[in-house]
Amino acid sequence: MYHHKNRYSIAFYNLENFFDTKNDPHLLDDDFTPDGDREWNESKYSNKAHKIARAISEIGMEDSDVPPVLLGIAEVENKQVIQTLLNTKELKGVDYDFVHFDSPDERGIDTALIYHSKHFTVLDAETIPLLVDNTNGERDFTRDILYVHGRLHAEEVHVFVNHWPSRRTGDVETSYKRIKAAKTILKKIEALGEDNPNCIVMGDFNDDPNSESIQTLMETGRFINPMKKLLSPFSGSANYRGEWSLFDQVILSHTFLDYEVGTHSFKKAEVFAPKFLQEWKGKYKGNPFRTYAGEKYLGGYSDHFPVYVVLEENL
Repeated sequence: MYHHKNRYSIAFYNLENFFDTKNDPHLLDDDFTPDGDREWNESKYSNKAHKIARAISEIGMEDSDVPPVLLGIAEVENKQVIQTLLNTKELKGVDYDFVHFDSPDERGIDTALIYHSKHFTVLDAETIPLLVDNTNGERDFTRDILYVHGRLHAEEVHVFVNHWPSRRTGDVETSYKRIKAAKTILKKIEALGEDNPNCIVMGDFNDDPNSESIQTLMETGRFINPMKKLLSPFSGSANYRGEWSLFDQVILSHTFLDYEVGTHSFKKAEVFAPKFLQEWKGKYKGNPFRTYAGEKYLGGYSDHFPVYVVLEENL
């Protein structure tokens, strides 16, 4: 297969509760310990690490010579699990490094950015706290937004990795939290003081492309959302009770439509859903092959498919 030498993928993957097997007394991680309800042990942990690593190693490879140069991930417990992932035989040969901070999420699940150090240089990184209250006025300790300023080849980019507050208590009831998350990102972009900064906003937004929170980003005129067309009654990145959603998205600033030398141009967007990531029979056929269904261990990958965009470096 002919590859364009100068095409690269940028991806996002929610890893579905990627915990180590140790009990952290400060987190609600007891389910994911050998004595917990899910009997999470070293062999299940290792199996998951290899499976996830295989998936990552193949994302975007029909367009590029390398696995994703930037990969946002969600639902990782700590640095150790990311290190375990990068040490697998599937990823060991890739020059991957990562940016991760512990977040205040009470379950202890964080976001991180894995990057290919031959293609991306980190200039600066920080967490942006998402300060939202529950309806009872108590703070909702949710995931921070991870902000990484770096250089992709010759071009400076601002990357935001997100895992927005869930819909657990209802999508309408919780929608204000996700709108606040969108506004938090916009505030940071304003603070950069640049006219048209190159921004990549990726994550599990717990909202579809048409939701008000994502529209809050789009209405500024700064962004394109190439993922929008990927959601249909028959496709998306996750499936809940027979309905597809596309909570996982990579949104780009419209600067990625330019063709100046030294910049990157958007080429395409995809949900990465090869056969091996799918349930292959029964009523859930075609859905993401997940690690658990409730407390039942299935031994799959994740309850989300990865999503990615392909950029071409303009030489």
